[in-house]
Amino acid sequence: MITTRQPLAKQTSIGVTNAVFIGRSIRLSLRNTEALIMAIMLPVMLMLLFTYVFGGAIDPGGDYVNYVVPGIILLCAGFGSSSTAVDVAQDMTNGIIDRFRTMPIRSLSVITGHVAASLARNLLATGVVIGVALLVGFRPSAGVLEWLAAIGVITLFILAFTWLFAAIGLVAGTPSAASGYGFILLFLPYLSSAFVPTDTMPGWLQGVANNQPITPVIETIRGLLTGTTIQHSAWWAIGWCAAILLLAFVWSLSTFRRKAGRR
Repeated sequence: MITTRQPLAKQTSIGVTNAVFIGRSIRLSLRNTEALIMAIMLPVMLMLLFTYVFGGAIDPGGDYVNYVVPGIILLCAGFGSSSTAVDVAQDMTNGIIDRFRTMPIRSLSVITGHVAASLARNLLATGVVIGVALLVGFRPSAGVLEWLAAIGVITLFILAFTWLFAAIGLVAGTPSAASGYGFILLFLPYLSSAFVPTDTMPGWLQGVANNQPITPVIETIRGLLTGTTIQHSAWWAIGWCAAILLLAFVWSLSTFRRKAGRR
């Protein structure tokens, strides 16, 4: 009886601990309303800029909004996930991890809490961005199944990059350094098919744009929502996100154990 109850008690303890830290991170997010507003407003402003200022030159037919929205969705996810690096770096440098080490809890749950709260926050921001896109003329042709598949891809992308930003926050020495390191990743959507087709880029840049993780994710979401050709992009998108998620989680786990000196 003892051997069968111990794993169950341990599992319940981990679940409760994760729930506590998820609640903590959500409360911190609600207090930092400026970051949440910026995570929503900046992608919306970029969408309005590209739709109304550059859209006529890029696509005189007026259909550019349907092309650019999938890229804006991922840009929104990237901006929202980047704040995780700063939040994790703050916890690692302000001494709170040392306090958690004295308690009978799973300390890594503090990172899990940040990731889960960021996922919820980014899905909310993505919903707002899609709502604004519909107001400015975005007209998806997707059915229910296509919408569910697109939301699944977006969720997987957010989860993968949130863990990646969490790992960056763990290795960064300060919150400002974490912000700087994470900002580099935010350039990836601009070197993809987010705003213009990759075949309009110089030849040497096409190789970079076509073989980085953002492009297949965007092409998959664009195909699901607007009916464009997906081809092999969906498998590449899932493969890239799964690989990034696995690498980021292992990197976070090993770095946290080394720095916090605890499981």
